Amino acid sequence: MNFTFEYPLAFVLLLLFFVCEKWCKPQRLSFYFPNMKLLQKVAQKRQWGLTLLKVLSVVSLVVALASPIREDAVVVKNDKGYEISLILDASGSMKMPGLNKFAIVKEIVNDFIDKRQHDKLALSIFADFAYVAVPLTYDKKSIKRLLSRVDVGIAGRQRTALNEALFLSANLFKSSTSKEKIAILLTDGVDNANSIPLNVAINTAKKYGIKVYTVGVGVEGQDFDPRPLRQISKATGGRYFKGDSVEKLKAIYATIDKLEKSEIKADKYVKKTYFFQYLLALGLLFYVSYFLVANKE
Repeated sequence: MNFTFEYPLAFVLLLLFFVCEKWCKPQRLSFYFPNMKLLQKVAQKRQWGLTLLKVLSVVSLVVALASPIREDAVVVKNDKGYEISLILDASGSMKMPGLNKFAIVKEIVNDFIDKRQHDKLALSIFADFAYVAVPLTYDKKSIKRLLSRVDVGIAGRQRTALNEALFLSANLFKSSTSKEKIAILLTDGVDNANSIPLNVAINTAKKYGIKVYTVGVGVEGQDFDPRPLRQISKATGGRYFKGDSVEKLKAIYATIDKLEKSEIKADKYVKKTYFFQYLLALGLLFYVSYFLVANKE
């Protein structure tokens, strides 16, 4: 545990304040009255109170500006695991009357995430267009929370930007040093968005050493075209699966556990607790008190 300031240079303002207090006082006209000593005593007490309020106000505000924080111990987590990008098809065909394939897939993926205790995960969604919902992270709760809010139609319903999804997901591994980089691409269709050529998506995955495991959901040749899925998996050293039942989908995700795990070094974690808001409130309180006392008749 360590107390420090995020912006210590802010304390220079305190130095400027005290210098100005000493040397920048305005010149005022002097008037002399009878009983001068008594008046001076009253004025000095009032002036002393005003000065104290002003100093306390400025000190509190400057310390707040310096942002006092408490830093807990830094945790560096080294472990063996995978870096896995989950790529899910959320096009209209994944949710048909009487068969919500996307809901089934979400349930299986949620279970898969729960078992990935030491892995980094990412989540990408595609339909009319593709987007990275969550980049590679250890924060499983964030992925599950976002996945619970994702549904068919969130990225459109008419098209399937499969190649674009693979391309975007592959770029998540640009700075990865993991030996085992995996993408699991699940779809029940074929790319018809034509936003990224298939060879470009495959070459990007190969460039970063990503094994792509493709999963066709539904009936092969009827619901989806297996040829591009086989091409992707073969070119990247992954595998192609037919997921025409819940049991097969579960088995597909289970095979990932059999892969060789590699060393993954996590980011450094520093828990920070901020206290500036208390000093800011205190400084404003002193300032208001100074204003009221200074303007009191």
